[in-house]
Amino acid sequence: MAARKNQVFSGAGAEVAGHTQNQAFSAMPVNNILRDDFSYEVAVERIPLPSGGLVYPKNHPLHNVEALDIKAMTAREEDILLSRALSKQGTTMSALISACLVDKRVDPKTLISGDRLAIILGIRITGYGSLYKSDVSCQSCQISTRNDFDIGQLDVKPLEIAPAGDENLFEFVLPMTNKRVLFKFLTGQDEEDNTALIERKQKLFPNAPEGVVTTRLESHIVSIDGISDKSKISKFVSAMPAGDSRALRTYIEKHEPGVNLEVSWQCPHCSFDNKNALPMGSLFFWAD
Repeated sequence: MAARKNQVFSGAGAEVAGHTQNQAFSAMPVNNILRDDFSYEVAVERIPLPSGGLVYPKNHPLHNVEALDIKAMTAREEDILLSRALSKQGTTMSALISACLVDKRVDPKTLISGDRLAIILGIRITGYGSLYKSDVSCQSCQISTRNDFDIGQLDVKPLEIAPAGDENLFEFVLPMTNKRVLFKFLTGQDEEDNTALIERKQKLFPNAPEGVVTTRLESHIVSIDGISDKSKISKFVSAMPAGDSRALRTYIEKHEPGVNLEVSWQCPHCSFDNKNALPMGSLFFWAD
């Protein structure tokens, strides 16, 4: 399946709040003060989901839903971005997504990371436009240059492998041990839990490795040869051959739906043609 453009990135399909195209949900009407007194309504944009809703169970609001609606980012959402309390809790992005979702039945923490990324990019575009300025270093001359990137030109990376059933469950056979692994793509809740776990480990064992690889693998893996006991999976992951670890991680990265963040740019100093991941640092949500 060929990569497709996220239409909201190009500014297409703008709606006004209260007039969503999502047939599964009708939004609450916009406060009449905005419309009647200020002749202004908050726009609503449609975001295609890279997963196509295929990873969500039947009781999830986004089961088999290919797109969802978000309201445009406003000053209220900037309050969320600047909240120290949310930043300390590691829940800023979940709170931002929740505030912008039209369908309030959807819990952002249950969304897989690739769908969350598409939504976050869409929110950034509705708030500040698709132009994003960022400093990047040339891979040849190492000189840092400020570049303009058009987020609207990023490609959506759709799900191209079939789930093992009607939920977020996929199969992979480890090449060295020949073990059958069932894995899932991580959700927002998984990501937050992993970050908190790694931080706790660092505080308890400051001189020990952070365990980034094993922690993520343990979160991804649902079962190994039918064994789903988490403590047993943890022991296997710690002892699995590095070749199996890399093969599984590569397979997950290759097939995880999301947005392709690779950007191309030419260095103005040495004319080298660079390709690298779009830098999404702390300034990503600010216009300049």
